[in-house]
Amino acid sequence: MTVVINMREGFDKKKIKIAAKFIREGKLVAFPTETVYGLGADALNEKAVKRIFEAKGRPADNPLIVHIADFNQLYELAKEVPREAEVLAEHFWPGPLTIVLPKRSNVPMVTTGGLDTVAIRMPAHEIALGLIRTSRRPIAAPSANISGKPSPTLAEHVVDDFYGRIECIIDGGEVKIGVESTVLDLTTKPPTLLRPGGLPLEEIEKVIGKVKVHPVVKGKAVDIAKAPGMKYKHYAPNAQVIVIEGSREKVKEKIKELLNDYKRRGVKVGVMATGDFYEADAYINLGNSEEEIARNLFRALRELDKSGVDIILAEGIEERGLGLAVMNRLRKAAGYKIVRT
Repeated sequence: MTVVINMREGFDKKKIKIAAKFIREGKLVAFPTETVYGLGADALNEKAVKRIFEAKGRPADNPLIVHIADFNQLYELAKEVPREAEVLAEHFWPGPLTIVLPKRSNVPMVTTGGLDTVAIRMPAHEIALGLIRTSRRPIAAPSANISGKPSPTLAEHVVDDFYGRIECIIDGGEVKIGVESTVLDLTTKPPTLLRPGGLPLEEIEKVIGKVKVHPVVKGKAVDIAKAPGMKYKHYAPNAQVIVIEGSREKVKEKIKELLNDYKRRGVKVGVMATGDFYEADAYINLGNSEEEIARNLFRALRELDKSGVDIILAEGIEERGLGLAVMNRLRKAAGYKIVRT
């Protein structure tokens, strides 16, 4: 039995106590953040954290992000907190930035995927912060989806994947950003971007200077994942995704060409684009701004999957601002099946 708590109209202190009790008891609670919905458990309870991996079908060496609601919790989880981390926290927390630091011994190795580092962030969402504070626990939470599938931006997505399999889902309506947090490794000099996300790299560099971009961001394989989204297949629907990249006009021509080819072969095709309409079996307009595209990305992948298409053609966008995170997710969803024009 899964308890679904409706907080679409806003934060409710009485209702949050129900979810917080589940967290303290070692149970699983899905909750909204400003990025995507998370699947949470007490980060310091080894048995509870193991249940996250079991529920998602997540590989054990894929680390989790630990969510906090108070700056002091950072020092309770990290063995070393450099001034750089404090500056970033002052500028961007609460917000979609995760920082990787050496962990304290109280953080179970299961939470960190067997690593001596811990990924920490303070979410900018009243429900998420309320759950952490009311439970009085730091909460480990990957995205609340079956491992490898598109992340959830609505409670309905979580219900589709987990109803009857976890104890509680908090419905806080649609999330604001739509892609996961940016992950920055502060154990390296200079700091290393491990995953682009809801906080653009350009904003981080304004505060701390040059940041190294890990090759995995552009598609290079790794053996050890220091952050979620680095090693394994992610964000993929059941349909095959193909990303078309290049100048806008050439991308439009290539999509039309591919559509005609698949139509002749009797293949059902969906298209995700940024304004231009296509005569496909299913079509979703992602919007025109980076913010709109990011917010609509995962929902579009899920909806096109439900429409029953075999192939999804996705229009690439420029890798600036949130565009870097969007293209990172799209390429991973496609298994790096990319057509460059």
